[in-house]
Amino acid sequence: MLERDRIIEIVVAVSTVLLMLGAMIGIGSEYGGDNGALSTEGGEMLVFAIIGFILLLTLVGIALAFVMNEPGDGLEADDSDAQSSV
Repeated sequence: MLERDRIIEIVVAVSTVLLMLGAMIGIGSEYGGDNGALSTEGGEMLVFAIIGFILLLTLVGIALAFVMNEPGDGLEADDSDAQSSV
């Protein structure tokens, strides 16, 4: 059975990918031509959607790193380790 943390990561990843696919489908249906090609404005919207997706995944990754950080993982800042032993 999968751990709770792994299930949360999977759900968040799948939902962000579905959001991106929905945005791409919406852009394609709104700005697509009769011949199946995107208009210039549709291409720009698709580029903005891809940039937004990258930024969204970056923010989600940072948020998950902070939310799912457990004290025993060694990821927290410890003042005694940060200081040099002179």
